[in-house]
Amino acid sequence: MLSVAKLEAGYGSARVLFGVDLEVGAGEVVSLMGRNGMGKTTTVKAIMGLLRPSSGSVRFGGRELAGSPPFRVAQAGIGLVPEGRQIFPALSVEENLVATAASRFGPPRWVLKDVWTLFPRLAERRARRGWQLSGGEQQMLAIGRALMTNPRLLILDEATEGLAPFARDQIWDVLEALKNEGQPILLIDKNLGAMMRIADRHVILEKGCVVWSGTSAALAADGAARERYLAA
Repeated sequence: MLSVAKLEAGYGSARVLFGVDLEVGAGEVVSLMGRNGMGKTTTVKAIMGLLRPSSGSVRFGGRELAGSPPFRVAQAGIGLVPEGRQIFPALSVEENLVATAASRFGPPRWVLKDVWTLFPRLAERRARRGWQLSGGEQQMLAIGRALMTNPRLLILDEATEGLAPFARDQIWDVLEALKNEGQPILLIDKNLGAMMRIADRHVILEKGCVVWSGTSAALAADGAARERYLAA
């Protein structure tokens, strides 16, 4: 579905990405890993049109998206759960979800009742304003909001960053359920154990370059790669 090839991007004169390649296939969960500052969020921004690549290709469903504005990327069927969640704080939970609802590819898989089923906590707090929610609840809302766009691909940047353990566990359970439904996902997080359990393949970035890629079994067997590229 998603094919990123030789992607280069940066900020002003500072180059951050140096020829990044990655793919996400139909029904596949792929993780993008690496230490802080290695280019993971920059890669997501370049895919989503939030940052214009200097060169390279971002193809989705056979369509070239590199350099397209964010609304075109969203219309193509990519939903983003951004780092920091970025919900609408003054809107209620239900208003946040309704505000992004869309169905561009046939009957919607995700409508309000489906999000309530996936996140019963949100159903209980549907009238609360975004700013009144806990961090975990805000992340649930951010995921639900992205799902309400009925994405063909879901991208999560720092899926459980800064959340309490109970909230993290809930998010991982939801992502595993989405995977079991066949939802393609590109996933960024620092929880190596959870990523290896959920993701089909992994791509590791080091200083804006892909330095390792492979399956969970291959990563589990490659202690040197884990120590070199992922250890704190």
